Amino acid sequence: MPLARSLSMTSLNGLPQWEDEDLPVQDLLLFEVSWEVTNKVGGIYTVIQTKAKITADEWGENYFLVGPYFEHNVKTQVEACEPPNPAVKKAMDTMKSQGCQVFFGRWLIEGSPYVLLFDIGSAAWNLDKWKGEFWDVSNIGIPFHDREANDAVIFGSLTAWFLKELSSQFDDKPNIIAHFHEWQAGVGLILSRSQKLPVATIFTTHATLLGRYLCAASIDFYNNLDQFDIDKEAGERQIYHRYCMERASVHCAHVFTTVSQITAIEAEHMLKRNPDVVTPNGLNIKKFSAMHEFQNLHSMYKARIQEFIRGHFYGHLDFSLEKTLFFFIAGRYEFSNKGADMFLEALSRLNFLLRVHKTDITVVVFFIMPAKTNNFNVETLKGQAVRKQLWDTAQSVKEKFGKKLYNALLKGEIPDLNKILDRDDITIMKRAIFSTQRHCLPPVTTHNMIDDGNDPILNTIRRIGLFNNRTDRVKVIVHPEFLSSTSPLLPLDYEEFVRGCHLGVFPSYYEPWGYTPAECTVMGIPSVTTNLSGFGCFMQEHVADPAAYGIYIVDRRFRSPDESCNQLTQFLYGFCQQSRRQRIIQRNRTERLSDLLDWRYLGRYYMHARHLALSRTFPDKFEMEPSAPPKTEGFRYPRPSSVPPSPSVSQHSSPHHSEAEDEDEDERYDEDEEAERDRQNIKSPYSLGVLPQGKKKQHGEYRN
Repeated sequence: MPLARSLSMTSLNGLPQWEDEDLPVQDLLLFEVSWEVTNKVGGIYTVIQTKAKITADEWGENYFLVGPYFEHNVKTQVEACEPPNPAVKKAMDTMKSQGCQVFFGRWLIEGSPYVLLFDIGSAAWNLDKWKGEFWDVSNIGIPFHDREANDAVIFGSLTAWFLKELSSQFDDKPNIIAHFHEWQAGVGLILSRSQKLPVATIFTTHATLLGRYLCAASIDFYNNLDQFDIDKEAGERQIYHRYCMERASVHCAHVFTTVSQITAIEAEHMLKRNPDVVTPNGLNIKKFSAMHEFQNLHSMYKARIQEFIRGHFYGHLDFSLEKTLFFFIAGRYEFSNKGADMFLEALSRLNFLLRVHKTDITVVVFFIMPAKTNNFNVETLKGQAVRKQLWDTAQSVKEKFGKKLYNALLKGEIPDLNKILDRDDITIMKRAIFSTQRHCLPPVTTHNMIDDGNDPILNTIRRIGLFNNRTDRVKVIVHPEFLSSTSPLLPLDYEEFVRGCHLGVFPSYYEPWGYTPAECTVMGIPSVTTNLSGFGCFMQEHVADPAAYGIYIVDRRFRSPDESCNQLTQFLYGFCQQSRRQRIIQRNRTERLSDLLDWRYLGRYYMHARHLALSRTFPDKFEMEPSAPPKTEGFRYPRPSSVPPSPSVSQHSSPHHSEAEDEDEDERYDEDEEAERDRQNIKSPYSLGVLPQGKKKQHGEYRN
């Protein structure tokens, strides 16, 4: 038997390399398989898209993404080209000769990875045969009416067929790694293992099927994880076959991974296997050359949101926009899973607190959650038209006023301000004021909702009475569509909108990772998350005082719903009490956390999973040293030395605190000193440190 090759990671110019010089990446091919390659359905698309660059940097021409072919996606995202690898081309040609359409090209995203796309429709005539073969190897039957599951069988069968054609061309090298994401891609993994293909397999679940269904049914999920009759629950929800596909994929994989510790606990009970590696989700972080550029962007986009508010609340604009905070929640319309139910209840309590303390702060809350609509609300469109008309009137009067003032000054006179505006100008301004009169409240929603009588958000708003009354300090705007820069109402992309807000609120009950608060963090916007989200758990592990860095973590795991709601209310109320100076300090701290979420750090967990898969699949060739996953000791932000501008510390016993207190806190804050301390706590990517002479660095001994 040949000597097994040692698998460990070293670094060269910040990029991972293989420790054994006899094992170049050229001896390996990596295929990453997902239904969301070039096909945006949910968060997995973001994972694959953002991770592509660091993976392509590591693997070069030997990295391929495998997904379904959809013409409308390919036309806008993929540039066709010939496969660089002759074995890949030969496998594709074999499949094409038997009637399957296979498309190859470069995905036009950062890293420009190769993509291999299978046309599901062109192979649909094989469906019955492939369903029969899948039954023979797994005893899982797929109902004819479940189109998504049928598509998964076709996609998986095509993937396994391709891997078989490819691997049959190699005697020894290169070795193939296939990484499958979610149950839609799992059929390919099951068939590959049943055919005993020489392929190292990894399966990643980003959320368990049954977990999502159970949480959506308002069941006390986390306190009863070990009590569920899994087969019964899946059968009652008519997803038993999908659940079986997912569970079979998990148990067939050489290496099973999931995206967070909270999902690892869930997978242990739902899928009956402990994950081998936890692979947190990252983002591609782009730092601005100017340190405070993100603060400038916040001011710019906040002004754009304020323009929308001026129109939406015309006739009721009796609050100061300079003392108005913008909160938002965004994501899939899952009322309970995303925590919209708790958020609304907390807003009702916040409204009461702000009114009782007679504060001059107003909070405008946006719900960006897509739902079925007819069109824009007429009253909302009218508001923006009135705002624009007022702006045009003011501009024309200003221009006329300016000319008269200019002419008077040229003559050396101080104009009589009572005469500089004539009767026509006064009439125009009076008409403009009359046009802002409104006989109804500003609308709660920007669109006409289909079946609004059964909409859970609108029904909760009716119950708690947040109708945008003049006396309300909390105003609500439901925007049931994704944001777009071409919208006639709020012409901002999602990223621009987030940058313009003050706080993102995501009190999720079921959130395996949570990209929305992560995106807020990298943009320097504070956010609320929970200890039931992967992101929240990750931040608790890596940041000593998350609230000081603008990450408020609501305890939804060990507290009752009412206690959690009170905690969320206190977070929101404390945030409202901050001075503008405190909010700026907090945004600086939040933005510094973005390094924690960079794929250059988090990519190491995927690397470890691939190493582990190789050592388990080809034990005579590869050996792990040892099999412990990478550690992150020292990868932790301490509590800031100055008083953090967070509710937990800076919340005052009275809402009317003195300016002297703010000045004291400002004096104790040294931004450069804090930033330098944080930089020391998060070292360069793949910094493995210096070893004592003679001691070999072992896998799992990294210190980042």
